[in-house]
Amino acid sequence: MTEHPTSHEGRQPLAARPQERTRPRQETPPSPAAPPAPAPRAGAAPAPSSPTAAAPAAPGGPGRGAPGRGAGLSGHGAGPSGHMGGPAGHGAPANGPSGHGAGGTGASGHSAGPSDNGTGGTGASGHRAGRAGNGPSGRGAGGSGHGSGLDGQAGGAALSGAGTGAGTGPGGSPAGVAGPLDGLPVQGGTAPGGGGQEPVAAARREGDRLRFVGAATRRIARGIDLDEIVLGLCRATVPTFSDAILVYLRDPLPVGDDRPVDPFVLRLRRTDRLRLTEDDTDLGLSAADPDTDLDLGPAAELCEVQTGGALAEVLRGVRPVFGDSAAARAALPELLGDGRSVPSGHRAILAPLRGRRRVIGAAVFLRRPDRPPFEPNDLLVAAQLATHTALGIDKAVLYGREAYIADELQRTMLPENLPQPTGVKLASRYLPAAETARVGGDWYDAIPLPGSRVALVVGDVMGHSMTSAAIMGQLRTTAQTLAGLDLPPQEVLHHLDEQAQRLGENRMATCLYAVYDPVAHRITIANAGHPPPILLHLGGRAEVLRVPPGAPIGVGGVDFEAVELDAPAGATLLLYTDGLVESRLRDVWTGIEQLRERLAATAQLTGPDHSPPLEALCDDVLDMLGPGDRDDDIALLAARFDGIAPSDVAYWFLEPEEQAPGRARRLARRALARWDLEELSDSVELLVSEVVTNAVRYAERPVTLRLLRTDVLRCEVGDDSPQLPRQRRARDTDEGGRGLFLVNRLARRWGATRLSTGKVVWFELPTRI
Repeated sequence: MTEHPTSHEGRQPLAARPQERTRPRQETPPSPAAPPAPAPRAGAAPAPSSPTAAAPAAPGGPGRGAPGRGAGLSGHGAGPSGHMGGPAGHGAPANGPSGHGAGGTGASGHSAGPSDNGTGGTGASGHRAGRAGNGPSGRGAGGSGHGSGLDGQAGGAALSGAGTGAGTGPGGSPAGVAGPLDGLPVQGGTAPGGGGQEPVAAARREGDRLRFVGAATRRIARGIDLDEIVLGLCRATVPTFSDAILVYLRDPLPVGDDRPVDPFVLRLRRTDRLRLTEDDTDLGLSAADPDTDLDLGPAAELCEVQTGGALAEVLRGVRPVFGDSAAARAALPELLGDGRSVPSGHRAILAPLRGRRRVIGAAVFLRRPDRPPFEPNDLLVAAQLATHTALGIDKAVLYGREAYIADELQRTMLPENLPQPTGVKLASRYLPAAETARVGGDWYDAIPLPGSRVALVVGDVMGHSMTSAAIMGQLRTTAQTLAGLDLPPQEVLHHLDEQAQRLGENRMATCLYAVYDPVAHRITIANAGHPPPILLHLGGRAEVLRVPPGAPIGVGGVDFEAVELDAPAGATLLLYTDGLVESRLRDVWTGIEQLRERLAATAQLTGPDHSPPLEALCDDVLDMLGPGDRDDDIALLAARFDGIAPSDVAYWFLEPEEQAPGRARRLARRALARWDLEELSDSVELLVSEVVTNAVRYAERPVTLRLLRTDVLRCEVGDDSPQLPRQRRARDTDEGGRGLFLVNRLARRWGATRLSTGKVVWFELPTRI
């Protein structure tokens, strides 16, 4: 590194510094006194090709300069851009093997020296002295300026040179501070008359606005429903952008392309404010107090926008307006309610919320008087916030409509309330794979059958879409229809398989169909590719039932097999879909074993003589699911087998003859006496006589009569005629047609069910009158 003299006081080594990238500076035309630039000598270092290195030092602007540039304690200093402050009255020529000499001096103090030579002249205004000379390393020391300028500018400048001294001007700024680049404000500089902080503060505010808008829009976009989006707007703006906010939305909100209803009503959806006192616990705007100075009483809950009114005009204009504008002064009282207004001054912004097709609301941003007023650029911020909020609300409303349709579809496909048939207690659970879209293909059902039996069904359609839910609904309806025909379980699955093939290709499903007989204490099960059920015995032993797996529904051309098993009183049968036992973390048989162990552990808590409560059992089973175990929908059906004791059952066969009704009355009277239900004798004898008479009229084979005593008295009469009885209004001259009318008036419930071998007519009476 070549050393260059920097002053008369001594020499200092010039340390190599990396050159900073600066903006290109305007060239100052050379002074008329400047000599022509000589051609480079042979062997001289080439001129720098970088615009930063080759450009001359720009003249210092009024009162502005790069921060942190000036002379050191010893009088030496070099800024990254090469601007120096020279001592008053001294000029040192640039030294270097590549060139010597001093440039001329212009009247205005601008340098006229060539690019290879040293010092330039100085003038009255104290602008730069000369351009950099070139040495072996491509750098040279510029000459120092004569005297200090009127505006405190540096006397001389060099791109990578060294200077001594620190002159000051009338403005008090250091002489070593370089001028601005191309007239742009530089952080830390000064302006004429000492006001240099204003452009810097303005630039800083603009940067803060951009960062605030980015953060606020991200927070608004995180909301997925209406309340989350509105809350995101309030939390993002208070207190950063405003001290209080009111958000009004159209009531009701239009959905998609729906035509809005008249009149145009805005409802106050949410208010938020900066809490300044401990007693201020209301999120909405309360009455004005000395701390807030907001003359807003409790904002009106509803606002009807008058056609052609001031508020309608502002909303139609879409653009936000200041609260002190003429349009806002007329619109805000209409929005806030009678007698409520915003104090004068730039302390409010009224921003319409426009969705994809129409205005859906309005937002009011408020600031206290002790804060800076809103600026014109704040209108752009309010417009951005209003636009993002309105579009988010539009999407949230559309999503809410879709989610509502999906939820309603799923809800109608599943039983709203489970029946409570005789001799069995039921409980169920359904968990969708995703809470945001409660739609899937899993279902469960409990269908009462003739003879106090009940059909238990659980199934799973492939997929998690609306199509899967629709197919599930069709299969469930088909299963209910087939169950009403009292078909065997394997026949029900066979017909379901045919129905799935008629619905289209790849309509696959698994299903398990079981029929429980509380009188015989037996259960008949057929399976179509579904996970096997688990039977929890009264002593706490959990058993995976051995049921032939079968092929899934929809395969076609396969046979299904049914098995009949014991169903002891007090036992609990658990039917479930594979979402409960299978996930990415475990296979289905591992999950079944874990479920069996969980049921056994739960049963141990209640003791060997008591069965665990069904609702608590279902909740405990679902608690076994871990964070990564929810890959599929879950349908769960639990059945507690109470059964009907043989002592509470009376069963007879009656020949289809004229004496059958009288014999039925006598048998019923004896059974009621044995059960201490003599108070029901008159009603039971009358109803049994009417039903048996109707069965004998059409039957060809023996008629069955069965009485069941549980919490109610149930009477069932079966015959081989498939024609179901229908209640009709008999005329005064008719001899018959009044039997079912009496049954309907005296019985608590009654019905008729068609069987594969005939029908069953039944009625129920309360055991306590």
